[in-house]
Amino acid sequence: MIDRILAGVALAALASTSAFATEDPTEAAFRATYKELVETNTTRSAGSCTLAAQRMGAHLTAAGFADRQITYFATPENPKEGGLVAILPGTSKTEKPILLLGHLDVVEAKRADWTRDPFTLVEENGYFWARGTFDDKAMVSVWVDTFARLKAGHVKLRRTLKLALTCGEETSGAFNGAQWLAKNKRDLIDAEFALNEGGGGITDGKGLVEGGHITAMSVQVGEKASQDYRVETRNPGGHSSIPVRDNAIYQLSDALLRLRDFDFPAELNDTTRAFFARSGAARGGPIGAAMQTVATAAPDSPAFKQAVALLDHDRSMHSTLRTTCVATMLDGGHATNALPQRAGAIVNCRIFPGHSFAEINASLTKVFNDPGVTVTTNDPDHPLAKAPPMDPKIIGPIETLSARYFPGVPLVPTMSTGATDGIYLEAVGIPTYGAPGIWANPDLNGIHGLNEHLEVASLLKGRAFLYDLVLAYAK
Repeated sequence: MIDRILAGVALAALASTSAFATEDPTEAAFRATYKELVETNTTRSAGSCTLAAQRMGAHLTAAGFADRQITYFATPENPKEGGLVAILPGTSKTEKPILLLGHLDVVEAKRADWTRDPFTLVEENGYFWARGTFDDKAMVSVWVDTFARLKAGHVKLRRTLKLALTCGEETSGAFNGAQWLAKNKRDLIDAEFALNEGGGGITDGKGLVEGGHITAMSVQVGEKASQDYRVETRNPGGHSSIPVRDNAIYQLSDALLRLRDFDFPAELNDTTRAFFARSGAARGGPIGAAMQTVATAAPDSPAFKQAVALLDHDRSMHSTLRTTCVATMLDGGHATNALPQRAGAIVNCRIFPGHSFAEINASLTKVFNDPGVTVTTNDPDHPLAKAPPMDPKIIGPIETLSARYFPGVPLVPTMSTGATDGIYLEAVGIPTYGAPGIWANPDLNGIHGLNEHLEVASLLKGRAFLYDLVLAYAK
């Protein structure tokens, strides 16, 4: 995604382009690599992660990496969904490596829906515009840039660094490179811990270029596991001219309404407890006080329950406090003039770390409270979530650099209620953390939607922050 050491010819050509002209040659190279990666289509329908990996690998080779230090991978069944692993050796024989992880693939984008061509990088009004400008080609570019700068600059490192660029993060059921590496090449990516997407900053609603401010920086420490369940009812059916109350669709509807009115119990782990404590102190007011109460009060105390009741009015806090399950798809019936013989729904659950898929299946069955409603656990495409530790050796350098780069901005640990490829690494014993540094507006700048964009200052300052963070761990 970004690499920084470009061939002299390419650099000279790009330096003449006003949109990317800069007095800093390393920034010019970084921008050029970022542009190349963003403009490499890596959608599942029409793109190629394999091509993107080859292009990023070419930058690493230009920076001085030997062929033996770069491993390209792809399977015969998924030739366009490949990736790479690069290794930058350190001098220590005892300390385990650090892994930098990023995904090359992006969400689909239709030109007819976008204001600009989603696969042409445009710099306009202080923002970069295109699919993948943020998710996740910003971080991938920074990681490639970091590797290239360290190699080309002959920087002496104590700890070995590894870089894994993978495909398949954005599409459930697709070939997933991080999952494949964890299963088939565990030794290749072995590390004490990994840095990944998932962290970052949030503004007050406007970018800095528009006079806004960064209100918080977060480091992701853990995530929920996503799992789908098939909920189904069956019935003998019959002719629609003689209806009865015993109807598969009605029965399913009643079950889903019980799910709508159900909340899993509130719970905390080290990450979410620290999140509520620090965020509450920074926020203040009744909500801030409730957040601090949740972080400190006994879970069975009236104070805890009252605080949860208040926080549950915020959908994000409600989700952070528990497992959630929601109906996302429906099907039913076989003819317009017949009583339905079958009705079904997909219920998507985001499972708090520490609970099994079978346990949530049992909970749903209990909520529905109807022997005629079956709950089937769909084949899991994610492992169970394992929360990494709040290790001071890892969190400490992030806190130090965050205070230097973003003075006065609180740093808070967060547990993602979504999903990243970190879940595959954590399942095989590699704790994975979402690094901060790059920021977005509260609307997430069109990630997964229309007209995705990223503030130029966010990318450039994030690049500097993440480079220094890697050095803090490895030098």
